[in-house]
Amino acid sequence: MMEEPVDTATAILASAAVLLREHTFDDISYRALADQVGISERTVYRQYPTRAHLLAALSNWIDQTHFPLPPFVTVADFRAAVHERFRAFDASPAYAFVGARASTISLTLDAEPAYITRAIEAMLDVSASTLNRRDRRRIAASLRYFSSAMFWARLRTGFDLDAGEICDAFDRAVDAMLARLPDATWAQP
Repeated sequence: MMEEPVDTATAILASAAVLLREHTFDDISYRALADQVGISERTVYRQYPTRAHLLAALSNWIDQTHFPLPPFVTVADFRAAVHERFRAFDASPAYAFVGARASTISLTLDAEPAYITRAIEAMLDVSASTLNRRDRRRIAASLRYFSSAMFWARLRTGFDLDAGEICDAFDRAVDAMLARLPDATWAQP
């Protein structure tokens, strides 16, 4: 059976993910990645000129391959999707910490908004159609943070919480945020 060909960039990211099982991101060198993939170190640099580029790409790749967010339309669906995601983070903390760390860097890219951002905005269009633009953006940004690997990592390392406890904190944060909005804003299920 012939395997599907993998492009060089994806092979580098997959190899980095394998190396994360035994090393921290900081301990993974471009030389180790090149050796793992069977390419030159120069090729790794061509694909990812800086470690920030590598970290951002690795985080996106891990998000898509290991932590895909189930589709959601309602706030209840969103909560369930985030709970599932936090349990997945607990099962693969090294991968989740890469996502948390990547969220602290700000590359200058012309990237489209992440899937989760677009999905939250679509949910708000349905669930809170009367929100003004400023409040919709504020709520979307808050929901994005509370559902992030960064939020999970802060509670995991700062307070030694497990996924269940982090889900509870997430639910309380979402409840507090939604309680501040006028009742007429939210569509009833």
